[in-house]
Amino acid sequence: MGNSSENQKTEKQGKERVTFSGNIGYVLAVAGSAVGLGNIWRFPYLAAKYGGGMFLLVYLILMLTFGYALIVAETSLGRMSGKSPLGAFRRFTRKKSIRVGGWFNAIIPMLIVPYYCVIGGWVTKYLFEYLRGSSSALAKEGYFNGFVSNSVSAEFWFLVFAVAVFVVILAGVENGVEKVSKIMMPILIVLAVIIAVYSVTRPGAIEGVKYLLIPNMDNFSIMTVVAAMGQMFYSLSIAMGILYTYGSYLKKDIDVEKSTSQLELFDTAIALLAGLMIIPAVFAFSGGTPENLQAGPSLMFITIPKVFDSMGAGNIVGFIFFLMVLFAALTSAISLMETGVSTLMDELGGSRWKNSILMFLIMVVLGSASALGFGVWDFVKIFGMSILDFFDFLTNSIMMPIAALFTCILVVYVVGFKNIAKEVKQSSAFRRQKLFEIMIKYIVPVCLLIILISSVANVLGWIEL
Repeated sequence: MGNSSENQKTEKQGKERVTFSGNIGYVLAVAGSAVGLGNIWRFPYLAAKYGGGMFLLVYLILMLTFGYALIVAETSLGRMSGKSPLGAFRRFTRKKSIRVGGWFNAIIPMLIVPYYCVIGGWVTKYLFEYLRGSSSALAKEGYFNGFVSNSVSAEFWFLVFAVAVFVVILAGVENGVEKVSKIMMPILIVLAVIIAVYSVTRPGAIEGVKYLLIPNMDNFSIMTVVAAMGQMFYSLSIAMGILYTYGSYLKKDIDVEKSTSQLELFDTAIALLAGLMIIPAVFAFSGGTPENLQAGPSLMFITIPKVFDSMGAGNIVGFIFFLMVLFAALTSAISLMETGVSTLMDELGGSRWKNSILMFLIMVVLGSASALGFGVWDFVKIFGMSILDFFDFLTNSIMMPIAALFTCILVVYVVGFKNIAKEVKQSSAFRRQKLFEIMIKYIVPVCLLIILISSVANVLGWIEL
């Protein structure tokens, strides 16, 4: 696990490392990372497409087993090493074949945050338009495609969102990341509850509630499991380097297992609220047709604005909804950028200011490519995908399962379960220790291979997800 001088150096750096103020700050920061655009629009359309209540049941089972194991593993490794992912892998092993896992975990957030900020810019644009009272315009056919293909407008709103994220990161961990999460997450929950209550009380919405909450075996298929597994994997910020980084900011007296349980509850509650916001509304105002329910990524920017406009209070509901989505997008983007900045500081040295500027420049270059990929660069296709879609596929479907596999290898064959248990038990009873060991050694690797193979097969046209 590395030489003694390297270990001593790491331990010294770990003691000097900035930390969260306490359990609440950590949980809200990680929840802010996990609760993002994936929960708000990805969960509802996947739930609608793959069985409603059956999808939800499978998702919950996977969350409490697969998700739990990887959250504990990454958080513990981060706290043990006092480092972001690249430094953590270097801390534990000299083998370059395993250290490459650190590179995967470190690079992923740097590739995700640029295009994530592009989508965050779209959300900001919609919020601005609802504030102006443009509900009817947003509901018109072709509005969204017209906006994203306008390179000047798309680039402008991308930069607005990216600058907002940059400002928070400059403020640091406790005064920036933690403080923003403590403010935004409670507001996000309140807004989500308001919209969900409004949605489920509309005439005809009860059918949507039943579809989402009541499992029906007739709706079950193997793709229900694959889709739920993929959603749970991405929803929890697993294999993005985030949990390593936030774990390295975690004080030794913080209960890792309790914090993980709180994160599971928080993430599931938001995903469920998102389902109750969107699916009943689509049932009530669009008849719950498969075309509307399975609209995929366009659900948030095309289908939902039409639903809001048909409500008669489109501007008010639309503004509240997109304000909530903006908060979710900001907290996730902040955690992604923070992970990138932390890695740069660990590897390059220097101040937070200098490394934040470097990360921001990376965001602007790669993000601009994604923003312009629907406009002046729409002719650029990679494996038939736009630039944004390609980065999404590369990170989510290829790199993240591989990164998580390396985490399993690091735990099982390098660090060992005894050392992980020792770390967790400093502040926790580790009641699910046996489950953790079985999942990390046997079940999780198989699940990750299923995600990886099915995702690649889907892109190649062999199966349809």
